[in-house]
Amino acid sequence: MNWITSLQTAIHYMEEHLLEPITIEQIAAQAHLSPFYFQRNFSLLTDTTVAEYLRRRRLTLAAHELLHSEHKIIELAHKYGYDTPESFSKAFRRQHGIAPSEARKHSGSLKSYNRLTIQVNIKGAEPMNYKIVEHPAFSLVGIKQTFSYENGENLRDVPKMWDKAYHEGVEDRLFELNNGALKGLLGVCVDQTELQSNQMEYWIATAYDGEIPEGLSSLHIPASKWSVFEVEGPMPASMQKVWKQIISEWFPSNAYEHAYLPELEVYGGPNVAPQIWIPIIS
Repeated sequence: MNWITSLQTAIHYMEEHLLEPITIEQIAAQAHLSPFYFQRNFSLLTDTTVAEYLRRRRLTLAAHELLHSEHKIIELAHKYGYDTPESFSKAFRRQHGIAPSEARKHSGSLKSYNRLTIQVNIKGAEPMNYKIVEHPAFSLVGIKQTFSYENGENLRDVPKMWDKAYHEGVEDRLFELNNGALKGLLGVCVDQTELQSNQMEYWIATAYDGEIPEGLSSLHIPASKWSVFEVEGPMPASMQKVWKQIISEWFPSNAYEHAYLPELEVYGGPNVAPQIWIPIIS
């Protein structure tokens, strides 16, 4: 199934089950993706998380009912998944800027988040610099941390992890240890959904052969075919731009599929353009 078509199928599923306590696992299954990759792709394409999209859509529909029905606020709170009128009012005010009681009196404006439709540009107006490489298995060493990706925790906390690694000298140490074929620092995303729901592991590491240094961990990366994309321009905006292009333009217009191995961001050092390495199968 086309990657974007599968995402749209999942969005349709969300819309059809907005009033039910659906899980990310159920939604991702509609797209034939793991929860990790579905959430990542969805966030890249829409600039919001799945949980936030569901919340916005439910509160949009709740506002419509407040204006066009006689249902009590407590009834609407329960209908749209809130345990108490207080929690419903808090979420409603955060989205719309007014309380449900004020909305019923038409005393303020409301925000409407419409049903999402993903549209993809595959015309190739902007060239993407990439190459296909075969790379043997290799090992890396570094530091790792687990994050939840359900509400975008990983997007907020991974940059903090990099900042801490820089200030504590971890980056310099890894550069010194780098003796593998892949040069530079690596940011590595590892899906851990099978171990715990909504969990990913992130590594700051480097390719390394030898005894595992004290205080660091080791990860094995299997042999694979990789699509390697160059990232040009100011960071981190350029990195995010290329990620979005990969998901929304490159995959839909090429015959390759994701191999579902860890993905790599490669930072070769000063005056070396960063790269994104995506494991693929053809």
